[in-house]
Amino acid sequence: MLTALDKKLLEEIAELHDDPPGAFNIRKDGKGVQRRSLEGIEIRSKEDQPGIDVLVAPGKEGSVHIPVILTETDLSDLVYNTIEIGENADITLVAGCGIHNPGSGSARHDGIHRIIVRRGARLKYSEKHYGEGEGGGKRILNPKTELVIEEDAYAELELIQIRGVDNTNRVTEAEVHAGGRLFMFERLLTDGEQTANSDVVVNLMGEGSTARIISRSVAQGNSKQTFNPRLLAYGPGRGHVECDSIIMDQSTVRSVPEIWAENADAELVHEAAIGKIAGDQLIKLMALGLTEEEAEEAIISGFLK
Repeated sequence: MLTALDKKLLEEIAELHDDPPGAFNIRKDGKGVQRRSLEGIEIRSKEDQPGIDVLVAPGKEGSVHIPVILTETDLSDLVYNTIEIGENADITLVAGCGIHNPGSGSARHDGIHRIIVRRGARLKYSEKHYGEGEGGGKRILNPKTELVIEEDAYAELELIQIRGVDNTNRVTEAEVHAGGRLFMFERLLTDGEQTANSDVVVNLMGEGSTARIISRSVAQGNSKQTFNPRLLAYGPGRGHVECDSIIMDQSTVRSVPEIWAENADAELVHEAAIGKIAGDQLIKLMALGLTEEEAEEAIISGFLK
């Protein structure tokens, strides 16, 4: 049975309630606790390592939720998930991890997802990380996503981490084949002594392949962020990388975008900007009756949308 705390975490990371829609698999403290497969969407446990296989039949439409929650301290959880979206299917996949660490030890989740989007299929993928807990222990999340987008397929990735996670190392690797399209939007907020690293490698493999990578981040306190996106074109593909960060207090932000073309017909662009909140924005909001703190929060919230 799921406790009130479990349900709170699930709602926070995946908007799941008592009766989740579609197919789902809920993992808690290193074990699967609830699962539902549907016709055309099969979820099964791996036999050789911790994790699941999600198999979506060609032409299937629907949603799949595969969240992970940790509610114990001194716990390290590692999971390998393989997701295959069949040809011409249209699927919304919601992952993510929520950690409630009640003690002084570390609570850590490492999730490795291999996702294959078959020819002509569409995938909308959402992954949210969240941390809380009254104890002084660390909340650590290290996700890795390996994505293959086949010919004329489309994948949209929304990767979110808003406060609460002490350390994260995110790795995203994607191959986009001829006519395939990738849109990736990362939102990140760090505070206190938190650190966050994001490494992204996107390979445009064929004619008509496209990718757009957008990062929005806010660094507060003494936190440290590093964003390292690499966009490589081996064929006549098109890509755009955009990194925007707000830096506050004594934080550190490092953005190192790279574009690399090995084809004369490739078109690649990158942009990067780091700056503070503009004073005139604060003044305008404070003139409307907001405190300085409220004005900052409103600006940050709008920036990260």
